[in-house]
Amino acid sequence: MLPTKIVVIGAGSAIFGLNTVAALMNSDRLKGSHLALVDFNAETLALMARLAERLNREWKSEMTITTHPRHVEALDGASFVVSAIEVPPREILWRQDYEITLKYGVRQPYAENGGPGGFAHAARNIGPVLDIAHDMERACPEAWFINFTNPMLRICDAIHRYSEIKVVGLCHQIRAGYGMVGYTLADDLDIEVPAGTISAHADPDIWPRLGKLAHQALEKVDILAAGLNHFTWMLALHRQGTGEDLYPLFAERWVALDSAFEPLTRRVFDAFGWFPIPGDEHLCEYLPWLSDPRTKPWEKYEVSLYDWERMGRRRDEGHKKIAQMADGQESITPLREADSEGALEVIEHIAGAGNHYHLAVNLPNQGQIANLPMAAIVETPGISTGAGMQPVTVGDLPQGIAELCRREITVAQLGVDAAVFGDRQLALQCLLLDPVVTDLDIARQILDDYLETYRQYLPQFWQ
Repeated sequence: MLPTKIVVIGAGSAIFGLNTVAALMNSDRLKGSHLALVDFNAETLALMARLAERLNREWKSEMTITTHPRHVEALDGASFVVSAIEVPPREILWRQDYEITLKYGVRQPYAENGGPGGFAHAARNIGPVLDIAHDMERACPEAWFINFTNPMLRICDAIHRYSEIKVVGLCHQIRAGYGMVGYTLADDLDIEVPAGTISAHADPDIWPRLGKLAHQALEKVDILAAGLNHFTWMLALHRQGTGEDLYPLFAERWVALDSAFEPLTRRVFDAFGWFPIPGDEHLCEYLPWLSDPRTKPWEKYEVSLYDWERMGRRRDEGHKKIAQMADGQESITPLREADSEGALEVIEHIAGAGNHYHLAVNLPNQGQIANLPMAAIVETPGISTGAGMQPVTVGDLPQGIAELCRREITVAQLGVDAAVFGDRQLALQCLLLDPVVTDLDIARQILDDYLETYRQYLPQFWQ
């Protein structure tokens, strides 16, 4: 048993909160720990607390469970703070991030992590995230901040450069790569392909099928991927057990697939010679070839937008299901399979001085990617031990890919600096260097519109 104190911020979330709480409470190694649940939404917090009490009772987790409307009340003595906060209303703001730029003729591919929308999204979240980090400096300065909030690169960069807190960012997108490899090598690896559409699109109806492929592939191959969050590249592919290099076979089988399968990934793989891991709908955000209003490349590559309304409905449906489980009307057995996307393993192995290999972690660059800027947040495999999180060294990225990553790092850091200091000039530079933006005047118009529209969220730009 490794009793420790874990703070979960955003615990009322129907997806992140549910999976994180269930995974932590299902851990035999964490029995007797203190689980502090934090959410400013009193209704969803109370809902999750009721479910947690049921799990605690029926799973014999022996945890102390407390609830807090403000994070500052929960931090004393914490060893881990797990956060996936989003300034609400998430879907409405995300849609605005996308639609505002349309007024100026700029169609963003996705508007969540890259492009002008990546700036607006990060700027809104950086203030609240740094409030948490600075309160941690006072209450639990040795604790680890485990981040799930997007844009991952920018949020982790803000914590690393503007606080003294140790941060690691976790993301499940590496599994899209395993899913695509499993689909491509299904016959060679004896992998069963589920019926129905297969893609890496952010579609809740498709992802379970991709997940089944990824689960099978994880048992049969090892992918070494590195780069930036949602912008990583497969550097090596080997068969588990024998060490056989499967990259040549993968490339051969990939070419033979239907050309409509992840067409953007296909073109980028062909151009750069290295396979991009995230799938089309994340890859598109960091590339300069997806926004031309004349050629309309989004039609050619069938890059679909996030379905804001549908996801909002799914969140409401998720809370209804949580209520039913909390009240004993639904079985909690499926929660035994809940996946915390790596948070559980980080906590168990740091607290218990274990040794766990993570497929992908976001950490400051200590040289694990030699030709990217030092201290920039990069994504590589990592190992959690009693000494903390240690990245796996992968060496240099191929030159062209490294240049794409370097540009995104610069854009991200300018945006972080702008948000921290309320600096409009740095914000403008962030937009001008972004591959989505091609006009000086339009960049300024978009920035002015964002800052006016989000004045209540970004007061630092108006002081």
